Amino acid sequence: MFTIEHDFDATVITLIDEADPDTGPLNEDVVILSFDDRVVLEQVGPDDQVMRVTLSMHQLTELRLALNLPEGNYRIERG
Repeated sequence: MFTIEHDFDATVITLIDEADPDTGPLNEDVVILSFDDRVVLEQVGPDDQVMRVTLSMHQLTELRLALNLPEGNYRIERG
C-alpha cells in the first residue's frame, strides 16, 4: 500500500509494508519526498532515528535506468 500527498514544496509518497506477518517482521514505512531538485528517502531505523538518503535528479534518473539494465558499468550522458 502507498499514499501520495502534495505539500507546498514537495510531493510526499509513503510506502507501507503489508507483507504477510507469517513471513517475517514488517519493515518501517518508507517516506519519499520529491522536490524540484532532489528526492529524499526517509525510514525510521531500529534505534528510532530517522535515516535519510538524498538523491539528485541525475542520480534518480540513473537509478530508474539501472532497474532495467543488465549487470555492468554504465555512464549516462547528461542531456
